[in-house]
Amino acid sequence: MNKKICMELKNIRRSYGKKENVLDVLTDVNLTLHAGEIVALVGPSGSGKSTLLHIAGLLDTPSAGHIIVNGTDVSRATDKQRTLIRRKAIGFVYQSHLLLPDFNALENVMLPQLIAGASVKEAKDHAMLLLEQVGLKERLLHRSGELSGGEQQRVAIARALANRPLLLLADEPTGNLDPKTSETVFAGLLNIVRQTGLSALIATHNPDLARQMDRRVTVQNGILVELNDKKEGV
Repeated sequence: MNKKICMELKNIRRSYGKKENVLDVLTDVNLTLHAGEIVALVGPSGSGKSTLLHIAGLLDTPSAGHIIVNGTDVSRATDKQRTLIRRKAIGFVYQSHLLLPDFNALENVMLPQLIAGASVKEAKDHAMLLLEQVGLKERLLHRSGELSGGEQQRVAIARALANRPLLLLADEPTGNLDPKTSETVFAGLLNIVRQTGLSALIATHNPDLARQMDRRVTVQNGILVELNDKKEGV
């Protein structure tokens, strides 16, 4: 694959505790994410998926190893530097939509752009485009309480992409939705990710959703393992 590398995780280790009470969650994780690539992160609860996502999203610091974003090693960046990198390069979608209830869909997607320095017009135009891409053109002025669960999560997806990140990280993005709504929201997520050409790392327990992605990985005994059709691991 000759596509641009958006993120590399090299020899990542993450341990908690001290001395005889050390718990090794990740022992030697290596992962490369290319532009336009969608990777499923699967495995049982407690295997280290969330820890890996937090490290990739610069929300947690590895005990050892290197995090390289767009060619720059940011493993030991300061808190301020990490915040700026997250704002510019990384989008997050969580299981719960976490929308601001006092703002409508359009405003929820505009806010990250305004914080990043975009003008009101720029933020509004881009937010309208993203919401249209996720099928919410007619729901721009509705607050979160006026939207269905699937619609709220689609707003959250648009918000995650508002600042045109290189990388999208998602932790069970459809976990709170019924199966039919989950399929619809996930199809929209894959479509918009492929349209924008960013890379995505998506944690899921759903084997059907995982198989729709470009490849699947799991954490086994602290090490990242590639899965194939013969070894589902979901």
